Amino acid sequence: MSIFAVEYVYGPEAEAERVEHRPKHREWLAAQAAAEVVLASGPYGDGAGSLLIFRAADEAALAELLKQDPMSIGGGVTGLKISEWKPVIGQLSSYMS
Repeated sequence: MSIFAVEYVYGPEAEAERVEHRPKHREWLAAQAAAEVVLASGPYGDGAGSLLIFRAADEAALAELLKQDPMSIGGGVTGLKISEWKPVIGQLSSYMS
């Protein structure tokens, strides 16, 4: 399993969609966290997006999983960046063994 940093961009044109889909999005994330697929997630302080840390077999599998996120389905995400990430220090580094 690899670890990926996912950045969601939240454009102002999709504010209504984010508000509408946020509860289901957080439920979905909580289920992924319970399964240790999501290791951390949260919005940026300026509201322009969020950072999500996932475990997945590969980028293609993660991309398929992200298609299930109610926020993505509902149009609340206006941009997306997926980067493989290799934490070497701190709590998340324990997932690298």
